[in-house]
Amino acid sequence: MILGMTTLTFAHVVLSLIGILSGFVVMFGLFTEKRLDSWTAVFLVTTAATSVTGFFFPFRGLSPADIFGIISLVVVPIAIFARYGRQLAGGWRRAYVITAMIALYLNVFVLIAQLFDKVPALKALAPTKTEPPFKVTQLVVLVLFVLLTIAAAKKFHAEQFRTA
Repeated sequence: MILGMTTLTFAHVVLSLIGILSGFVVMFGLFTEKRLDSWTAVFLVTTAATSVTGFFFPFRGLSPADIFGIISLVVVPIAIFARYGRQLAGGWRRAYVITAMIALYLNVFVLIAQLFDKVPALKALAPTKTEPPFKVTQLVVLVLFVLLTIAAAKKFHAEQFRTA
């Protein structure tokens, strides 16, 4: 046990947090037109690993976390292929931005859900996660990610990126 968590849970949480942090750095790179190759690799690898490790937990029926993990395991390989296999050429540039942002959003959605589960003040506001505070928070984050993804897809021009 590490900090009261099993080794699997601890590794999953650490991977998730690294994926989210590095994902926000990568998002920043999209807006500042800087290639952040190392950050991108960390983001894509830890996000994929987060999704994979999520399936090592005991199965108790198909949950939203499982569905998000499956979606992530579809979009992350597309982002990897667009970035490395197709070198962001043509429509792959936009495919990379969209799939990378979807992967980040899914991680953030689950983070918010976990915060509403684990933080007593938030759990009191939405004990079943069907209450307005949870729904409004998730809706605001979704709208923000949609707007950021649209802006990033318009701003990101791979051929103009500078190395950083």
